[in-house]
Amino acid sequence: MRRVDQQIALVTGGASGLGKAIAQRLAFDGARVVITDVQPGLGEPTASECGFTFLEQDVCDETRWTEVVREVEQRCGRLDILVNNAGILGPADAMNLESAKLSDWRRVFAVNVEGILLGCRTAISAMRRAGGGAIINISSVAGLLATPYAPAYGASKATVRHLTKTVAQHCAQQKLNIRCNAVYPGVVRTPLWERHAEDQARQRGLSIDDLIAETKATIPLGEFTLPEDVAAAVSFLASSDARQVTGAELIVDGGLVSCDTYAMSLNRPNMRPSLCVSESKHP
Repeated sequence: MRRVDQQIALVTGGASGLGKAIAQRLAFDGARVVITDVQPGLGEPTASECGFTFLEQDVCDETRWTEVVREVEQRCGRLDILVNNAGILGPADAMNLESAKLSDWRRVFAVNVEGILLGCRTAISAMRRAGGGAIINISSVAGLLATPYAPAYGASKATVRHLTKTVAQHCAQQKLNIRCNAVYPGVVRTPLWERHAEDQARQRGLSIDDLIAETKATIPLGEFTLPEDVAAAVSFLASSDARQVTGAELIVDGGLVSCDTYAMSLNRPNMRPSLCVSESKHP
């Protein structure tokens, strides 16, 4: 079933990891896909390999958002689907609430929140011209649980939750035929997660295998979420199968949010499971 056949999709942070998997699934389901990323060295080969169009983009740049959407419309005729995937965890200093620099906090929010705000705002104008569309924001279960070891990241993802519902209601009230939903991945083993896990294992004196086993033990279904699992959820929300779904939270986490043990473990100093980091890297 080609759920999004002949649709035009834009995926930010699409050069690698979760963003690449989302773009591949949308293409498989029939969409013409444009990916953006701040890393042309990754984005151009990915686009060539997968048959995408690549545009370099810093999602924090308001002017560039206008340029990117305009170019999508010029090349493809319209914009039907936007997936706001680009995001960052932030530097190691941002992991400690007491010592985190305000500049680090602001950088995380600039990418994870302002980047999505700019994407939604710019896409709404384009989708209004197209007669409708679907916006999918990638949040995280870190936005639904307390994250004492990544306060900026968790707070930014919680803000994405509220922003998504606000955008959904705005579009519904304005009768724009634009739906906006959010996907909340659990622990996805992307390159960004691997880097974070290696740092955490080193800080705790663990082997990476021990950390992986410990993390799996906190997941009720016992396995990491795959990028393909999240991509399937995105494809559903982008399609007409979800025509009555807007402002929703689609959690793809193997049961983490529903598991009290995991939520408690986030607040125990002697057990710090690897965070639910799913986004592609955005320096």
